[in-house]
Amino acid sequence: MSIEDQKLVQEADKLKQNLVEWRRQLHMYPELSFQEWKTSRYVADLLRKVPGLIVEEGIGYPTAIVGTLTSGSGPKIAIRADMDALPIKEENNTAYKSKHEGVMHACGHDAHTAICLGTAHLLGEYFSKGELQGTVKFLFQPAEEKADEEGLTGAPYMIMAGVLDEMDAVIALHMSPEESLGEVKVHDGYSMANVDVFEAIVRGTGGHGAYPHLGTDPFWMLTSVLQVLYGIPSRRVSPLESAVISIGSIQSGSASNVIPSQVNVKGTIRSYQPYVREQLHDEVQKAFALVDTLGGRAEITISSEDPALKNDPKINHLVRSAINRLYPEFKIKNEPFGLGGEDFAHMTQHIPGAMFFLGCAVSDKENRDLHTPCFDIDENVLPVGTAILSETVRNFLS
Repeated sequence: MSIEDQKLVQEADKLKQNLVEWRRQLHMYPELSFQEWKTSRYVADLLRKVPGLIVEEGIGYPTAIVGTLTSGSGPKIAIRADMDALPIKEENNTAYKSKHEGVMHACGHDAHTAICLGTAHLLGEYFSKGELQGTVKFLFQPAEEKADEEGLTGAPYMIMAGVLDEMDAVIALHMSPEESLGEVKVHDGYSMANVDVFEAIVRGTGGHGAYPHLGTDPFWMLTSVLQVLYGIPSRRVSPLESAVISIGSIQSGSASNVIPSQVNVKGTIRSYQPYVREQLHDEVQKAFALVDTLGGRAEITISSEDPALKNDPKINHLVRSAINRLYPEFKIKNEPFGLGGEDFAHMTQHIPGAMFFLGCAVSDKENRDLHTPCFDIDENVLPVGTAILSETVRNFLS
């Protein structure tokens, strides 16, 4: 490790107390998607303490924050952090447990935000000393977890507002409780899934439960559809491709002896490759078309939410280089992140970019996976994430 790299790690370590304080404050007062009012004010106030950093509020959405460090000319890179929490009741008993009943930072967005704040403070020192040339934007984004009535999450709103205009690249990180501190997932190409949602109505005539032959039963029709749906990924899509179809909701009926006239079904479709995404849409439509042959009618709509996250190999090269230089003992796992969705994918569709998953597992026997009531992190990950993002930016600007 060079003296300069050693210095950067040391400076990140010095920020640890602040990083922990910021993360815990955010964790105690989580806010849901598009409701991050106090969170954004807290972030903006901390950013204003960075010398030379320009703070803009309400860019694309009222709770969005953009901080900018610039020397004028030079390369331009953005760092994105998401700020929203989930509608989950926390079951941890820590001193920093959520004080908002039924709302919790169960996906690490509190850590992402704290790390991005730390990176702004760290890089601010380099800019103030004239050691970096170019521009860095810090994008504190609302609503990664949930789309609004327009079907949009926070990333598209910020993109439409121009936050990535003239930017050359964008980077982000994500907490990974499946890995221990010292393990990092970095993967080129498609690394997280296209996220599509389908809603269907299966209609029959309904009738008396004792005389099913006198009518048409939408539940019976749906059983045939479900068999086909669950077989699509394994029997209609190449086993070399990633594909998942899952049912999340089936709702109908009000009495034990009444066959309802309709059943409402909701589910999700996940894939990596664009052509697989199209194939899955077609196959789902065909599955529900079976209802017509059984004497009923089916109506289905498929909505696309997030595209697949596609990581740029050149940006990932800078990330890997930063990890190897700062933490040569770390293990880099070159594998996809799974079939979860991530609206950062909208940004990497717009300009070259990459996200990496940083191991943060707590060393106990609790299930602390993402989106669980006991999610938590090893807070030693905070200065590590700050150092890696800062070094990646330094590599890019130089």
